[in-house]
Amino acid sequence: MSQKFFLYARKSTDVEDKQVLSIEAQLQELRDYAKQENLDIALEFVEKQSAKIPGRPIFDEMMKCIEKGDADSILAWHPDRLARNSIDGGKIIYLLDIGKLTGLKFPTFWCEPTPQGKFMLNMAFGQSKYYVDSLSENTKRGLRQKVRRGEYPSLAPVGYINDSRTKTVVVDTKSAPVIRQAFEMYSEGNQTLDTIGMFLAQNNLFAKNGKKIHRTRATFILSNPFYYGHFRYSGEIYEGKHEPIVEKKLWDKVQEVMKERGRPRHKSKDDPQAYCGLISCATCGMMVTGEYRVKTQLNGTQHFYTYYHCSKKRRDMKCPEPCIRQEVLDKQISSLLQKVSMPPDWAEYLNGRLEKDKTESAQSVFAFVEKNEKRLKDITVKLQRLLDGYLDQDVEKEIYRLEKAKLLSEKKSLEEEIFSLQQKQKQWLEPMQNWIKEAQDMEKIALDCNFSAKKVAAKKVFGSNLLLQNKIVRVSAPTFLNSLAKSSENAWAVLCTAHSSVGSESKSLIWEPPPRFELGTSTLQKWRSTN
Repeated sequence: MSQKFFLYARKSTDVEDKQVLSIEAQLQELRDYAKQENLDIALEFVEKQSAKIPGRPIFDEMMKCIEKGDADSILAWHPDRLARNSIDGGKIIYLLDIGKLTGLKFPTFWCEPTPQGKFMLNMAFGQSKYYVDSLSENTKRGLRQKVRRGEYPSLAPVGYINDSRTKTVVVDTKSAPVIRQAFEMYSEGNQTLDTIGMFLAQNNLFAKNGKKIHRTRATFILSNPFYYGHFRYSGEIYEGKHEPIVEKKLWDKVQEVMKERGRPRHKSKDDPQAYCGLISCATCGMMVTGEYRVKTQLNGTQHFYTYYHCSKKRRDMKCPEPCIRQEVLDKQISSLLQKVSMPPDWAEYLNGRLEKDKTESAQSVFAFVEKNEKRLKDITVKLQRLLDGYLDQDVEKEIYRLEKAKLLSEKKSLEEEIFSLQQKQKQWLEPMQNWIKEAQDMEKIALDCNFSAKKVAAKKVFGSNLLLQNKIVRVSAPTFLNSLAKSSENAWAVLCTAHSSVGSESKSLIWEPPPRFELGTSTLQKWRSTN
């Protein structure tokens, strides 16, 4: 009785663009070999799956057909095509033992159903398994070495791409700004994880499966240290060589917001009128809103007006405040903006002092940087001692990982502090110079007819401190003036106070900052007249 063969060909992946020639080459060689040896091929089985673990569907189907007697022999290119694990290899040898499988043919390997042949086949299966195991171990060893060099050994997270040419992770110039903006938005505390996911979707950033990034994925992104320059691997934090997308200071702030899990603060939507959302009612505290009104004369001529009034949303009282025409309101806001404009001679003096303070601050900055650099060296020594203790098995694995993460976090924070201070030493002058220019431009904005520009300027200067009472807009003193020692509005409050002193003093007194004046400083003192 002649033998019936099943022809079996396999490649190690189911991705169509990899190892494509492997299947074609096997089939062609096996068909030629079958024709040369006059082998009766009953059926061909082609599989695209790794043989490292059991569970290949096509291979299992072929084994079932052999057990049923549909064929009694197998033709394959090499034993490693049939099995690279002990279960599948043992099953083939067992079928040889019980006679269900009477023959195995390989163009590259000798095998007969004899004790010697089965011994050689078992050796081939064992060698195939050893190859797979060694390959896995070598791969893991290579990954660990990459990690030690600071190279991320896996698929880059969203915001980065894997550069196949250099085998490194580089910043994706399209998606990285979106990721940074997502961090900045969430750090403000008025966004939810769901809205962050919606923001990413609006900017065409999705999960790997093409679906929208939901709460869980957004949490993973916002808590991933990869974005400030470190990365996790096997439960341990490592310093990466990739370029950070966000500063660690911003990342830390996001972690604090996530930890608080507070309710987001929802911003109210502005009405279509220009000054809506800017002023509050002094009587009841509700926001001032606006509405259009149309007056039609007997001759059919229509006049259009805009009035502003209290939204009257309080249920426990009826607000008596009257409405005010937009033209009158606009004049009052323009007058308030003029009171925080900066005369040219004041601006000239402040710019001169800024340059002087910048020079005087150089020495203190140098001392701070030198001190922190010494702390960095100490941390580096501690990291090396910690590693030595771990390698000598004096430190437990979990303690090593925890202490290493703390030291690396402290090191990164110090590095950012040094960098920030060095940058501030060079660039802190620019924000103040910009503010002086803004203060000079307030006069032009106040005299212009651009309502939107006036609203933006008033919001920046007065914040939520504008009140409307008896058709008069005023700043909520002492709230605005008390901001001298509380917030970044102090510079505008000082300027407003200086204007109020003009004419009431024999000399013009304005506020002078201490050395290294910046927007937001909390201690101010008077300086001499510029006259």
